[in-house]
Amino acid sequence: MSDTLKVISPVDGSIYAERPLATWAEVDGALSAAKAAQAAWKYVPVAERAALCLRFVETFLAMKDEIVPELAWQMGRPIAFGAGEMRGFEERARYMIAIAGDALADVDAGPKEGFRRWVRREPVGAVLVVAAWNYPYLIAVNSVVPAIMAGNTVILKHSGQTPLCAERFATAFAKAGAPDGLFQVVHMSHEMTERTIADPRTDQVMFTGSVAGGHAVVKAASGRFINVGLELGGKDPAYVRADANLPFAVENLVDGAYFNSGQSCCGKERLYVHADVYDDFVEGFVELTKKYKLGSPLDPETTIGPMVRASAATFVRGQIEQAKRAGARALIGEAQFPASKAGTPYLGPEVLVDVNHQMDVMREETFGPVIGIMKVTSDEEAIQLMNDSPYGLTASVWTEDEEAGEKIGEQIDTGTFFLNRCDYLDPALAWTGVKDTGRGATLSRVGYEFVTRPKSYHLRTKTK
Repeated sequence: MSDTLKVISPVDGSIYAERPLATWAEVDGALSAAKAAQAAWKYVPVAERAALCLRFVETFLAMKDEIVPELAWQMGRPIAFGAGEMRGFEERARYMIAIAGDALADVDAGPKEGFRRWVRREPVGAVLVVAAWNYPYLIAVNSVVPAIMAGNTVILKHSGQTPLCAERFATAFAKAGAPDGLFQVVHMSHEMTERTIADPRTDQVMFTGSVAGGHAVVKAASGRFINVGLELGGKDPAYVRADANLPFAVENLVDGAYFNSGQSCCGKERLYVHADVYDDFVEGFVELTKKYKLGSPLDPETTIGPMVRASAATFVRGQIEQAKRAGARALIGEAQFPASKAGTPYLGPEVLVDVNHQMDVMREETFGPVIGIMKVTSDEEAIQLMNDSPYGLTASVWTEDEEAGEKIGEQIDTGTFFLNRCDYLDPALAWTGVKDTGRGATLSRVGYEFVTRPKSYHLRTKTK
């Protein structure tokens, strides 16, 4: 096994960065440092924690001009959209810092003669954050800032595709004046990560990645009674009712399907459209899809870049071909996008119709720029199909009837329900999922419950 991490850029297949993988001695030192730092950090007032985290945010944002092209080289997102991740990072970080005082405040159990009683939110200790590559800063910040604000220390193990993103975090925390051991980055192999999870000094794990990766994390932690937060796969649906604002729905769902080359946890992967508007919707969807420009993410004119690696694009091509063999029709075709070539990470967006739930493209995670569109004749049919999935991260309904949309939302098995919106994360709301999408939550006041543990105080004040 190699002891070096090599980042193969999806831009041109070159080695963009190399980093040595950590030895156990280095991981051991990081764990000991995290535990030692947390023993002091837990007593630092929330206001002081906030001041440090705000300096971290400002320092990080000051690196924007370096971060955006670096991000394109590592995972392929066009530089035209790189600033969007910076804005999302800032929004989430500032919100979680702002609400920390209230979210972490003692919970008064109410008056009782001769007693004082409350529940306190105690930090869990040293938190291992294992982050994914597709939104490397947004995914990491969801866990890192709340964990530190709650009085924990953090060790960040980022995806092997985006190690420089973890290092940017480390640089920003160091420049912000973080004490030694508060935040550390360790580049680890899968085997070393599993050993770290099993170590008694790791008090919690926050993992974002595949379902298979989630199972590996749970297995590694199985001999211990620690919390494991999991955000895993998705197959997010949308339903366009007959009364939807069609141009608005088309514009937003096209973006929801193809942004980040379809490599979004909450991107749209399957659409159900009422028969009354189906033909017009599909026509508009195809027309807008054809306006995308596939190319190098370093080109400011590019609107859809390469997938993260050639094997990922090959997998998506396989799903498309399987669906076509089973009777689906592709309405775009790779010829529409000259840069789209088999054996490379470059894959043009595709629209499939005449699809059904016997096809993997409608039930199994795709994580690429292809969308299947099915015709339905009622809300009931749409609800049944939307729930026919092993995943449940987000779902959306597009309608001008708010009451009807909300009623449908109550019947969908999902972590977040959207009305006339998709592919967005509001930091004031809990980010969570059901079924194979995982467990736990990040962000919002609820998110603080998953980086702390309750400790009850029951004080008798009168003994006579």
